[in-house]
Amino acid sequence: MLMRLSPRFVLRALTAAVVMLAAGAPAAWAQSISPRFSYSRTEAGTVSISGAGVASAPRAAARPMRASAFDDIIDQQARANGLSPALVRAVIEAESAFDPRAVSRTGAMGLMQLMPGTARDLGVADAFDPAENIRGGTAYLRAMLDRFDGDVRLALAAYNAGPGAVERYDNVPPYRETRAYVAKISNRIKDVSVITRGGLTIYRVTEVTPSGREVVKYTDKKPAAPHAVVSLRSR
Repeated sequence: MLMRLSPRFVLRALTAAVVMLAAGAPAAWAQSISPRFSYSRTEAGTVSISGAGVASAPRAAARPMRASAFDDIIDQQARANGLSPALVRAVIEAESAFDPRAVSRTGAMGLMQLMPGTARDLGVADAFDPAENIRGGTAYLRAMLDRFDGDVRLALAAYNAGPGAVERYDNVPPYRETRAYVAKISNRIKDVSVITRGGLTIYRVTEVTPSGREVVKYTDKKPAAPHAVVSLRSR
Protein backbone atom coordinates (compact mmCIF):
# COMPACT_ATOMS: atom_id res chain seq x y z
CA MET A 1 0.00 0.00 0.00
CA LEU A 2 1.43 3.42 -1.03
CA MET A 3 0.64 6.78 0.59
CA ARG A 4 1.02 9.92 -1.45
CA LEU A 5 2.41 12.83 0.54
CA SER A 6 3.42 16.30 -0.48
CA PRO A 7 7.14 17.01 -0.99
CA ARG A 8 6.98 19.66 1.76
CA PHE A 9 5.70 17.08 4.31
CA VAL A 10 8.42 14.59 3.42
CA LEU A 11 11.13 17.27 3.60
CA ARG A 12 9.99 18.28 7.08
CA ALA A 13 9.89 14.67 8.28
CA LEU A 14 13.38 13.88 7.00
CA THR A 15 14.76 17.10 8.46
CA ALA A 16 13.30 16.24 11.86
CA ALA A 17 14.89 12.80 11.74
CA VAL A 18 18.32 14.24 10.94
CA VAL A 19 18.01 16.72 13.80
CA MET A 20 17.12 13.93 16.26
CA LEU A 21 20.15 11.88 15.28
CA ALA A 22 22.47 14.89 15.39
CA ALA A 23 21.17 15.70 18.87
CA GLY A 24 22.22 12.33 20.15
CA ALA A 25 19.08 10.23 19.59
CA PRO A 26 19.82 6.56 20.33
CA ALA A 27 21.48 4.63 17.52
CA ALA A 28 18.90 1.91 18.10
CA TRP A 29 16.23 4.32 16.75
CA ALA A 30 18.12 4.69 13.51
CA GLN A 31 18.71 0.95 13.31
CA SER A 32 14.99 0.37 13.74
CA ILE A 33 14.19 1.75 10.29
CA SER A 34 13.06 -1.12 8.12
CA PRO A 35 15.49 -2.13 5.35
CA ARG A 36 12.42 -2.09 3.04
CA PHE A 37 11.81 1.61 3.68
CA SER A 38 11.89 3.59 0.44
CA TYR A 39 10.42 6.59 -1.22
CA SER A 40 10.39 7.94 -4.74
CA ARG A 41 9.37 11.15 -6.48
CA THR A 42 7.30 11.06 -9.68
CA GLU A 43 7.84 13.40 -12.59
CA ALA A 44 4.92 15.44 -11.29
CA GLY A 45 6.79 15.96 -8.02
CA THR A 46 4.63 13.63 -5.89
CA VAL A 47 6.51 11.60 -3.29
CA SER A 48 5.57 7.94 -2.69
CA ILE A 49 6.56 6.21 0.57
CA SER A 50 6.48 2.43 0.87
CA GLY A 51 3.92 0.94 3.25
CA ALA A 52 6.72 -0.80 5.18
CA GLY A 53 7.30 2.45 7.03
CA VAL A 54 9.45 2.45 10.13
CA ALA A 55 9.86 -0.83 11.99
CA SER A 56 9.18 -1.00 15.71
CA ALA A 57 12.23 -0.36 17.82
CA PRO A 58 13.67 -3.63 19.17
CA ARG A 59 12.92 -4.43 22.77
CA ALA A 60 15.82 -4.24 25.19
CA ALA A 61 17.17 -7.68 25.98
CA ALA A 62 16.23 -9.00 29.40
CA ARG A 63 19.10 -8.94 31.83
CA PRO A 64 20.26 -12.41 32.90
CA MET A 65 19.75 -13.25 36.55
CA ARG A 66 22.86 -13.10 38.69
CA ALA A 67 24.19 -16.45 39.82
CA SER A 68 24.10 -15.21 43.41
CA ALA A 69 20.32 -14.93 43.17
CA PHE A 70 20.13 -18.68 43.74
CA ASP A 71 22.60 -18.94 46.62
CA ASP A 72 20.01 -19.51 49.34
CA ILE A 73 18.25 -22.28 47.41
CA ILE A 74 21.54 -23.93 46.49
CA ASP A 75 22.82 -23.86 50.07
CA GLN A 76 19.56 -25.25 51.44
CA GLN A 77 19.25 -28.12 48.96
CA ALA A 78 22.96 -28.93 49.07
CA ARG A 79 22.76 -29.36 52.84
CA ALA A 80 19.57 -31.43 52.53
CA ASN A 81 21.35 -33.85 50.19
CA GLY A 82 24.79 -33.88 51.80
CA LEU A 83 26.43 -32.05 48.92
CA SER A 84 28.85 -29.17 48.73
CA PRO A 85 27.20 -25.94 47.55
CA ALA A 86 30.30 -25.38 45.41
CA LEU A 87 29.69 -28.64 43.57
CA VAL A 88 26.03 -27.76 42.97
CA ARG A 89 26.95 -24.30 41.67
CA ALA A 90 29.53 -25.81 39.34
CA VAL A 91 26.95 -28.23 37.93
CA ILE A 92 24.43 -25.44 37.38
CA GLU A 93 27.04 -23.30 35.66
CA ALA A 94 27.99 -26.15 33.33
CA GLU A 95 24.38 -27.16 32.67
CA SER A 96 22.62 -23.84 32.12
CA ALA A 97 24.97 -20.95 32.93
CA PHE A 98 22.44 -20.03 35.65
CA ASP A 99 19.60 -19.51 33.16
CA PRO A 100 16.39 -20.83 34.79
CA ARG A 101 14.60 -20.84 31.40
CA ALA A 102 17.27 -22.81 29.55
CA VAL A 103 16.12 -25.67 27.31
CA SER A 104 18.59 -27.97 25.60
CA ARG A 105 18.20 -29.45 22.12
CA THR A 106 17.24 -32.74 23.76
CA GLY A 107 14.56 -31.16 25.93
CA ALA A 108 16.39 -30.84 29.27
CA MET A 109 14.98 -27.94 31.27
CA GLY A 110 15.94 -25.29 33.76
CA LEU A 111 18.97 -24.57 35.92
CA MET A 112 20.07 -28.18 36.41
CA GLN A 113 18.72 -29.34 33.03
CA LEU A 114 16.26 -32.01 34.08
CA MET A 115 14.80 -34.23 31.39
CA PRO A 116 10.98 -34.43 31.48
CA GLY A 117 10.99 -38.05 32.64
CA THR A 118 13.58 -37.40 35.34
CA ALA A 119 11.64 -34.37 36.54
CA ARG A 120 8.48 -36.46 36.87
CA ASP A 121 10.32 -39.19 38.76
CA LEU A 122 11.69 -36.59 41.17
CA GLY A 123 8.30 -34.98 41.72
CA VAL A 124 9.26 -31.73 40.01
CA ALA A 125 6.04 -30.13 38.76
CA ASP A 126 7.66 -27.06 37.20
CA ALA A 127 11.22 -27.56 35.98
CA PHE A 128 11.53 -23.84 35.24
CA ASP A 129 10.95 -22.92 38.87
CA PRO A 130 14.45 -22.47 40.36
CA ALA A 131 13.54 -23.91 43.76
CA GLU A 132 11.90 -27.03 42.31
CA ASN A 133 14.59 -27.53 39.71
CA ILE A 134 17.45 -27.30 42.20
CA ARG A 135 15.61 -29.57 44.63
CA GLY A 136 15.22 -32.20 41.92
CA GLY A 137 18.69 -31.74 40.47
CA THR A 138 20.48 -32.04 43.79
CA ALA A 139 18.45 -35.13 44.69
CA TYR A 140 19.44 -36.71 41.36
CA LEU A 141 23.10 -35.79 41.81
CA ARG A 142 23.00 -37.34 45.29
CA ALA A 143 21.49 -40.50 43.80
CA MET A 144 24.29 -40.71 41.22
CA LEU A 145 26.92 -40.30 43.95
CA ASP A 146 25.35 -43.10 45.97
CA ARG A 147 25.08 -45.29 42.90
CA PHE A 148 28.78 -44.89 42.11
CA ASP A 149 30.09 -45.16 45.68
CA GLY A 150 30.80 -41.45 46.11
CA ASP A 151 33.04 -41.19 43.04
CA VAL A 152 32.54 -37.62 41.88
CA ARG A 153 33.92 -38.25 38.40
CA LEU A 154 31.52 -41.08 37.73
CA ALA A 155 28.58 -39.30 39.33
CA LEU A 156 29.14 -36.23 37.13
CA ALA A 157 29.56 -38.41 34.06
CA ALA A 158 26.29 -40.18 34.93
CA TYR A 159 24.54 -36.83 35.40
CA ASN A 160 25.65 -35.84 31.91
CA ALA A 161 25.53 -39.06 29.91
CA GLY A 162 23.30 -41.25 32.04
CA PRO A 163 24.20 -43.95 34.57
CA GLY A 164 23.82 -46.68 31.96
CA ALA A 165 26.69 -45.28 29.89
CA VAL A 166 28.96 -45.11 32.94
CA GLU A 167 28.16 -48.69 33.91
CA ARG A 168 28.67 -49.87 30.34
CA TYR A 169 32.21 -48.47 30.21
CA ASP A 170 32.87 -48.87 33.93
CA ASN A 171 34.40 -45.40 33.75
CA VAL A 172 33.73 -41.96 32.34
CA PRO A 173 32.35 -42.72 28.86
CA PRO A 174 34.65 -41.81 25.96
CA TYR A 175 32.30 -39.06 24.82
CA ARG A 176 33.97 -35.72 24.14
CA GLU A 177 31.09 -33.76 25.65
CA THR A 178 31.00 -35.84 28.83
CA ARG A 179 34.74 -35.70 29.41
CA ALA A 180 34.77 -31.94 28.86
CA TYR A 181 31.84 -31.64 31.25
CA VAL A 182 33.60 -33.54 34.03
CA ALA A 183 36.81 -31.55 33.50
CA LYS A 184 34.98 -28.21 33.51
CA ILE A 185 33.24 -28.89 36.81
CA SER A 186 36.36 -30.26 38.49
CA ASN A 187 38.16 -27.04 37.57
CA ARG A 188 35.51 -25.00 39.40
CA ILE A 189 36.28 -26.67 42.73
CA LYS A 190 39.97 -26.10 42.87
CA ASP A 191 41.16 -27.20 46.27
CA VAL A 192 40.17 -28.36 49.74
CA SER A 193 42.72 -28.33 52.55
CA VAL A 194 42.62 -28.89 56.30
CA ILE A 195 44.07 -26.54 58.89
CA THR A 196 44.45 -27.81 62.47
CA ARG A 197 45.18 -25.41 65.34
CA GLY A 198 45.05 -26.52 68.98
CA GLY A 199 42.44 -29.16 68.46
CA LEU A 200 40.35 -26.97 66.13
CA THR A 201 39.95 -28.16 62.55
CA ILE A 202 39.24 -25.62 59.84
CA TYR A 203 38.63 -26.47 56.19
CA ARG A 204 39.94 -24.11 53.55
CA VAL A 205 37.94 -24.36 50.32
CA THR A 206 39.07 -22.63 47.14
CA GLU A 207 36.47 -22.20 44.44
CA VAL A 208 36.71 -20.65 41.00
CA THR A 209 33.86 -18.34 40.01
CA PRO A 210 32.41 -18.33 36.45
CA SER A 211 34.48 -15.21 35.75
CA GLY A 212 37.66 -17.08 36.68
CA ARG A 213 38.20 -15.40 40.06
CA GLU A 214 39.35 -17.59 42.92
CA VAL A 215 37.35 -17.35 46.15
CA VAL A 216 38.66 -18.81 49.39
CA LYS A 217 36.19 -19.83 52.09
CA TYR A 218 36.80 -21.21 55.57
CA THR A 219 34.45 -23.46 57.49
CA ASP A 220 34.61 -25.57 60.62
CA LYS A 221 32.24 -28.09 59.04
CA LYS A 222 33.81 -30.89 57.07
CA PRO A 223 32.84 -30.63 53.40
CA ALA A 224 30.80 -33.53 52.12
CA ALA A 225 32.93 -36.30 50.64
CA PRO A 226 31.83 -35.56 47.06
CA HIS A 227 33.34 -32.09 47.38
CA ALA A 228 36.96 -33.13 47.54
CA VAL A 229 38.73 -32.35 44.29
CA VAL A 230 41.50 -34.68 45.35
CA SER A 231 39.21 -37.55 44.37
CA LEU A 232 38.69 -35.92 40.98
CA ARG A 233 42.42 -35.53 40.32
CA SER A 234 43.68 -38.78 41.72
CA ARG A 235 41.98 -40.96 39.16
